[in-house]
Amino acid sequence: MNNVAENLISIEDVRVEYSSGRSLFASGRTVRAVDGVSLEIKRGETLGLVGESGCGKSTLGRAVLRLTEPTAGRVIHNGDDLSSLKPDAMRRRRRQLQMIFQDPYSSLNPRMTAGQIIGEPLRTFGISDQGKDRVQTLMETVGLDRRFIDRRPREFSGGQRQRIGIARALAAEPEFIVADEPISALDVSIQAQILNLMRRLQKENGLTYLFISHDLRAVRHIADRVAVMYLGRIVELADAKEIYRDPLMPYTRALISSIPVADPFIERKRERIILRGDVPSPLAPPSGCHFHTRCPFAIAECSRVDPKLVEIKPGHTVACIRISREHPHIEQNAANGLGDLMQ
Repeated sequence: MNNVAENLISIEDVRVEYSSGRSLFASGRTVRAVDGVSLEIKRGETLGLVGESGCGKSTLGRAVLRLTEPTAGRVIHNGDDLSSLKPDAMRRRRRQLQMIFQDPYSSLNPRMTAGQIIGEPLRTFGISDQGKDRVQTLMETVGLDRRFIDRRPREFSGGQRQRIGIARALAAEPEFIVADEPISALDVSIQAQILNLMRRLQKENGLTYLFISHDLRAVRHIADRVAVMYLGRIVELADAKEIYRDPLMPYTRALISSIPVADPFIERKRERIILRGDVPSPLAPPSGCHFHTRCPFAIAECSRVDPKLVEIKPGHTVACIRISREHPHIEQNAANGLGDLMQ
């Protein structure tokens, strides 16, 4: 784990809202894709951002890089408010802030060769005049044969295409990368290779990652800290080992209980938390705690009180009124599967 205290990225009460549009019969409504998120990402760490599909993870990642403009709030990079940067200054800043996209098929221009795709940031930012040699070095860095430089994306496998995307992000020599579901479109046999590659590159280049995924196994493999997101809000944040060992928020516990276990004996013995109902629409999120409509431990007050993130233990924050009120008993009860606290 990283012990560096300096924050490279500070996300301060960021909100991203969309209009659902208007019709002849109804006025437009507001979709709160990201609803007041505050996070700090330390230099050199990997912050994992997890949650079900549609919870706002990708929107937040894009908002951090201003690929999607936040409706409110600030993103601070090295002490600078990115929202205050003019277009030219923001374009120069993008050299330090890059993204690895989810789909290695649609994120690469099919008309360009691998060499052209990887070399595009070099031309955009005027980084190097080494041209082909630099591109081939980047290809080798991510595990691609330099002889493939003139091949087009259709001639590569999914894993190889994602390596091209990673090489393209590295070409700009960034310090921060948002990796948006970088392995979700890949075969399981390739996923571990890409994760190991990202970890090696982080160590060699001093990179900082925001790693977005719904795959908690992948996040466990790569993240230093984990933030759990539900309906646009962060509901739990802790050190990765801590959150997998002792998840407190019922939603987090349900997510972790769904991770497959290879040992069939352990799989038969462990308790699975099954969430009832579907994820509510962001057009009309529930009052109070957004999770109360699906939480197996909800009480009447959960529908009225909007829980704030509270530090239950050092470095471990949770948005749950029942846990925050009874936190003196939390460690004992958590070991018993939330024990009497959630009965």
